[in-house]
Amino acid sequence: MRSTVLRAKALRRLVGVATVGATLTALTGCTVPVDAVAGISVTADGHLLGVMLVCGHHIDGATLYVHSADPDHQVTAGEWTASHPLTEGVTTWPLDAPSAGWTTTIPLRPLAARTTYVFYGWTKDNSWSATSVDFTLPDRAALRPGTVRYDRVTYEDEKVVTVPLAEFTSKACDDG
Repeated sequence: MRSTVLRAKALRRLVGVATVGATLTALTGCTVPVDAVAGISVTADGHLLGVMLVCGHHIDGATLYVHSADPDHQVTAGEWTASHPLTEGVTTWPLDAPSAGWTTTIPLRPLAARTTYVFYGWTKDNSWSATSVDFTLPDRAALRPGTVRYDRVTYEDEKVVTVPLAEFTSKACDDG
């Protein structure tokens, strides 16, 4: 009798593990593959720059939104579409002013204190995306021209870093 009870518990545990595994597999299949790295920087006169490093495929645009734990309550704070798909390499553009090669779909809203913003890149057909980077106004104030804040994702960990543009360009695609 005890053997039957142990087998039943083991079977329930196995079914539970299989269910969790199947659920995780189904959920991970719904994400857009990442092949670019989004970052932010500033100009010499303090204007916010979008920075996009495409690693191999393409990116069509970028969005800045207000971070919210509830995805249904995320507010877009700005959106830009490239006139031509961005291909391998780095591109920068001002987020608060018109820029050649970009259409401002949603003009940048004034950024607010005690708010976390998220910046990322996307494709029109959801075939590729860029990693996102989050920041607050103090994070932006700490940026210097020629540096890029981005989310460095490696096999060991994930952390937001600020590095010189040359280092971002040469190493960010190799992260992870």
